[in-house]
Amino acid sequence: MKSQQHQQQNNLKLKNPLITASGTCGNGKELADFFDINQLGAFTTKGITVKPQAGNKTPRIAETAAGIINSIGLENPGVDSFIKDILPETKNYSLPILANISGYSKEDFITLAEKLEKREEITGIEVNLSCPNIKGGGMIFGTDPEKVYQITKKVREIYSGYLIVKLTPNITDITETALAAENAGADAVSMINTLSAMKIDIDQQKPLLANTFGGLSGPAVRPVAVRMVYQSFKKLNIPILGLGGVRSGSDVIEFMLAGAAAVGIGTVNMIDPTAGPRIIGEIKEYMLKHQIKNLSSIIGAAH
Repeated sequence: MKSQQHQQQNNLKLKNPLITASGTCGNGKELADFFDINQLGAFTTKGITVKPQAGNKTPRIAETAAGIINSIGLENPGVDSFIKDILPETKNYSLPILANISGYSKEDFITLAEKLEKREEITGIEVNLSCPNIKGGGMIFGTDPEKVYQITKKVREIYSGYLIVKLTPNITDITETALAAENAGADAVSMINTLSAMKIDIDQQKPLLANTFGGLSGPAVRPVAVRMVYQSFKKLNIPILGLGGVRSGSDVIEFMLAGAAAVGIGTVNMIDPTAGPRIIGEIKEYMLKHQIKNLSSIIGAAH
């Protein structure tokens, strides 16, 4: 994933375009029980915050047609514990590791960037400006292009590694926040995070989730994500990581044709923990069928 016109000229080298989406498969060892995760293009850790978070009250996951609604609430041990206890485990992996960071204020993101700067265990960070189920941060930042610009710029001033900004779909025009991230120095953007949603328990006659609202993920959101990647591709000079409802190699190819340079898998890991190597195999089959030697040749080809 490389920008042709970006001042930082940071480059994220991937052996294939498949990356895990943050929050759906822990920090590596959870998936490593099922397959060698070094087969993946890159791995994104579960989101981390400055201080430990217990997450939202339960219930915090609800199934729905073609997807799930989650309101986990950034449950994590905090950045210091992440550095002390989790990062050492990455020595078992040879693929790029991306740390997803979330905050409740601009100062939180600055602190996280400072603590992760020069950490050799990770290749880059994904700045989550799009979480729909926390109060005081997340989507509040992610729906305002000016705040996206300000936070990205501050993180860029501190963090010298590969910088991805994760964007919310809960906005009228995602290209505005994508351009704000690019102009502030992001090396790439990832889209989309979950769509704001809810489910009502008709027997109890009240919202099923304790937090009332959550984020919808899974196949139901993929057409929305593909559309947003497609809209953003020609406006940006930096790469796009496409994610949302990917279940197969065909889904990955669809995202790449829309303009994604790499593609994330999330919810599918919960129902098929071996989805990664299966999807990589399906991508290879597509390349053979269509006599494609380099996947970069199809990025944005649907335009």
